[in-house]
Amino acid sequence: MIQERRQTDKDMHYFWEELNLAQKFSVAELQRFGYELWFVRQQHEQKMAVLIAGNKMAAIDNEGQIDTEPNVILRH
Repeated sequence: MIQERRQTDKDMHYFWEELNLAQKFSVAELQRFGYELWFVRQQHEQKMAVLIAGNKMAAIDNEGQIDTEPNVILRH
């Protein structure tokens, strides 16, 4: 089952708390380049953080690895 939470002001704290330490470090690194945490997607036991900066997107996996060209399908 895929779970996803979209960003609202009140959700930002929730999103941050959903991340592990490696992901938090990677999010902080991307924030230096203007990215903002948009949502966290969970599939099985894996959580993926998705960030945006303008028309650019990045994803961070459970190990904290950053993918600046992720294959993320957005729901409308």
